[in-house]
Amino acid sequence: MIATQHVTMQLAAGGQRVTILDDVTIDIPEKQTVAIIGPSGSGKSTLLGLIAGLDRPTSGTIWLNGVEITALTEQAMARLRLANVGYIFQSFHLIPTLTALENVSIPLELAGDSLASKRAEELLHAVGLGHRMSHYPVQLSGGEQQRVAVARAFACRPPILLADEPTGNLDSSTGQQVIELIMALHRDAGTSLVLVTHDQHLAASMERVITLRDGRVASDRLASLHQRMPDLEP
Repeated sequence: MIATQHVTMQLAAGGQRVTILDDVTIDIPEKQTVAIIGPSGSGKSTLLGLIAGLDRPTSGTIWLNGVEITALTEQAMARLRLANVGYIFQSFHLIPTLTALENVSIPLELAGDSLASKRAEELLHAVGLGHRMSHYPVQLSGGEQQRVAVARAFACRPPILLADEPTGNLDSSTGQQVIELIMALHRDAGTSLVLVTHDQHLAASMERVITLRDGRVASDRLASLHQRMPDLEP
């Protein structure tokens, strides 16, 4: 479902090449839940962005759903991402001039769904925001904005869901609610879920934990069943 092979990412800084990711090879099967953890600057968010096709690695290859995305044009990558990937950002990334309903409708409209508005309404009801559809992001709390972002990520029923610190800007109680929502939608839709987090408790609720350190995979292990949070178990 998701595979990276010898992926390296380097950026120019101060006239030098700085290595963000160094020879990262991972393979994530269909429907698995995975946490990517590690200290700040270890390359977690960079790796997630590369998997989503938001950037290109300096070297190496990345495969999504049987397609080598590192060989695609920008236009072809955008089409594949629309059909295959839902992405949840830490800072929500909602369009401020659009209502909650319109924000969720966008990917559906881009996909040519003639029932985009109806599907968006159903999703907002599913995330508990049926009464806030006509509100703009500035009129919503942080937790409500993230719920809209979750609904948008699931809009096109993608087989792959990527989440970059989805609770990072939320208090612990609201963050827990958002994670429970993501996990419930994941179970219903049967997605592969890859989640970047600093939260060890959250990471332990995933089936697998990949630790990055200094841009390399320091460990890759299956989480013990007894470590998972009971209220998040399938």
